[in-house]
Amino acid sequence: MAGAAGGGAGGDVGLKRRLGVFDAVVIGLGSMIGAGVFAALAPAADAAGSGFLIGLAVAAVVAYCNATSSARLAARYPASGGTYVYGRERLGEFWGYLAGWSFVVGKTASCAAMALTVGAYAWPGQAHAVAVGAVVALTAVNCLGIQKSAWLTRVIVAVVLAVLAAVVTACLTGGVQASRLAPGSDATVSGVLQAAGLLFFAFAGYARIATLGEEVRDPARTIPRAIPVALGITLIVYAAVSVAVLSVLGPARLADATAPLADAVRAAGAPGLVPVVRAGAAVAALGSLLALLLGVSRTTLAMARDRHLPHVLAAVHPRFAVPHRAEVAVGAVAALVAATGDVRGAIGFSSFGVLLYYAIANAAALTLTPSEGRPVRAVPVVGLAGCLVLAVALPLSSVLTGAAVALLGAAAYGLRKGRTARS
Repeated sequence: MAGAAGGGAGGDVGLKRRLGVFDAVVIGLGSMIGAGVFAALAPAADAAGSGFLIGLAVAAVVAYCNATSSARLAARYPASGGTYVYGRERLGEFWGYLAGWSFVVGKTASCAAMALTVGAYAWPGQAHAVAVGAVVALTAVNCLGIQKSAWLTRVIVAVVLAVLAAVVTACLTGGVQASRLAPGSDATVSGVLQAAGLLFFAFAGYARIATLGEEVRDPARTIPRAIPVALGITLIVYAAVSVAVLSVLGPARLADATAPLADAVRAAGAPGLVPVVRAGAAVAALGSLLALLLGVSRTTLAMARDRHLPHVLAAVHPRFAVPHRAEVAVGAVAALVAATGDVRGAIGFSSFGVLLYYAIANAAALTLTPSEGRPVRAVPVVGLAGCLVLAVALPLSSVLTGAAVALLGAAAYGLRKGRTARS
């Protein structure tokens, strides 16, 4: 593998394997839980109506297939970069590049979305300023070392799970109406698929575990264990929160909500929990942002090693053993987008890029042999088909923008290869 475990630019300093199963699971949870329940429920309900829970189930199935394929590939290729490495090694350089490009661009948009979610809950009147400050602060934490990032993520996940437990308890003991959970005539196939594509944004955090492959101890054992555990816990949490909130608000009120969980506890007769929920939402989004910055910077590192991105970004800090230049570059771009963008647009655009990324991961998993740990063939087949279907089912603006950015990346790759050939 080119650059799989190499050092940074200008030296032989490498990343350190410091994370065990528990830390890997926590980082995955921090990325997934913050992204979904506080940011994606309302736009998904707007798309699916009373078919919201069906959309959640479809997203969960596709996420399971993707997670299984990614876990098998990560065990075989335990290097920073995730599907960028898997696509390159199994399908060819272009497909690895396209996966990496889609991930870096799409997940940078996710970073901005999560930063804006922090601002919207913490200080709505200054959401953009708070978002930029959050990106700067967490980039600084990540530059101090992966263990400090893992420790902070533990604290964040514990706080968020406690808040979500309080929300579910308040809703289920308040104004629950089970009839609001049943699909009605407003549920359509296209709406359910669009909701599933938007909700997939919430499940994609398990990629953080794979992209940290060079910083995990015994990756062949740790990664295949950590990914399904993190995804399983997240599925349980999402199902409980979705059922609780939907049973109180109903699909129409959920679709219109700007702060769905806060509205739900208020409607359930627990207005005193609203400040707690808002604080929990901000903390959850911080956890997701922290893990996203980690994942994007590691893929940037891998692409810079292979000179698909400026090679100066391949440096690893000699003291803190982190890709500090990649961290700073990703943080700067995310801060710029957070200063000018909006949450819902960022979610749709990010979902398109990440679904393309996982389509390539499933295609790569199909090339594994049984001796290499290939999953049951139906798993990557369903994952590949599901990713492609959900990608084109997203809102048209997200599809067009995402496709344009993917084509721009492919064109840049072609120009670079042409220059290399001529030289």
